[in-house]
Amino acid sequence: MGKIAARNRKARHDYLIEDKLEVGIALVGTEVKSLREGRGSITEAYAGEKEGELFLFNAYIPEYQSGHRFGHETRRPRKLLLHRREIDRLGGLIRRTGITLVPLLIYFNDRGIAKVQLAVARGKKKHDKRAAEKEREW
Repeated sequence: MGKIAARNRKARHDYLIEDKLEVGIALVGTEVKSLREGRGSITEAYAGEKEGELFLFNAYIPEYQSGHRFGHETRRPRKLLLHRREIDRLGGLIRRTGITLVPLLIYFNDRGIAKVQLAVARGKKKHDKRAAEKEREW
């Protein structure tokens, strides 16, 4: 794993992580430059299915400061790049109750390509969060 551009620290607190996978993400040039500066945020982001594809929704990547005036939308849905078999498997998991696809990291691999570490997660209830915090403090 290379340089980390954005991290979702709340994900491990709010969700019970069942599985992790690495996926590609389709970005425009100014988004890549903004992420290389470490200015992205994925704390409220989630992945979902739209028209048979998986997209990353609600991820905030601010406009690049040195870019031209026609930059990118800051919260647009960004396509996740997976094989068809993986899309079908994850789409089936999303349709089940209580399962969410949560991004944990956006990072650049050794070749400089932006990747997203997605987690198949189940939401924690309030008493689960308290028990995890109690165990951590002991």
